[in-house]
Amino acid sequence: MTLLIGSLTMGMILALLAFGVLISFRILAFRDLTVDGSIALGGSVAAALIVNGFSPLAATAIAAVCGGIAGAITGVLATRFRINGLLAGILVMTALYSVNLRVMGRSNIPLMNQKTVLSPIQALAGVDDRLTLGLWTAQTQDLYTLITIVLATIAVAVTLTLYFRTQLGLAMRAAGDNIDMIRALGVDVGWMTTLGLALSNSLVALAGALLVQYQGFADVQMGIGMVVWGFASVIIGESLVRGRNVGLLIGGAIMGSVLFRLLVAIALRGGLNPNDLKLVTALFVLGALVLPDVMARLKSRNVKSRNAASR
Repeated sequence: MTLLIGSLTMGMILALLAFGVLISFRILAFRDLTVDGSIALGGSVAAALIVNGFSPLAATAIAAVCGGIAGAITGVLATRFRINGLLAGILVMTALYSVNLRVMGRSNIPLMNQKTVLSPIQALAGVDDRLTLGLWTAQTQDLYTLITIVLATIAVAVTLTLYFRTQLGLAMRAAGDNIDMIRALGVDVGWMTTLGLALSNSLVALAGALLVQYQGFADVQMGIGMVVWGFASVIIGESLVRGRNVGLLIGGAIMGSVLFRLLVAIALRGGLNPNDLKLVTALFVLGALVLPDVMARLKSRNVKSRNAASR
């Protein structure tokens, strides 16, 4: 039960990462690799501030702002300096590795003995308090943490859904969908892209800040491969909801993130070597990208075969 609750909690936290990837890859149609650096930036800023006496809530908010700044820099490089978007993201991601080391002062920071944003919730139950759910028994602290993260993620999802229904949100969606049309309406596409990338990476950094506080440590290499994780969550979510509505895509990102985390937990529980996790993740994403096209082709061939047979 502990493994299940932990996987669900991690999945809900990383759903914020999936939201960021959804905004950049799907809504803006921008291949942003800043994600690998900005999630580590959020974690490193939050951890460094907490160990230096800052309020965990303030540290989390500042971490999200720092992620937004990183995303905005990528946007400026791509739109104002005419640097290829993929290369702009790589440049910022590479620079953030050194920035994160500077922020932390070392390669990792432990937070086990520090107060975090989750500490007040966990303090509502004793360390050894347990709750029986049918045939399973779980620590009450873990359940309270899961409920808190679920509510926070849902609140962010609802806020994003409402935002993308405003005039500014619709303009941002149009900037990624039809550049010529939005330019004809007098909207600055470069500004919209920069704003979208700032929003995207602020959510990614927020995920990093919550992740380190939940895990109890921050590591400079925690961002490696996280863009693939986010993309996998988005792809899985799209296959589940089968719709293009923004609200559905955001809900699908949550389901995709949780499902993907559960699959990883099952694989690790089944004996998967942790060293192979990134390889398996990449192969899983490859399968998620290729299988829909393969299934569509097979279905088309079957339909043609039936039509030919009926003649």
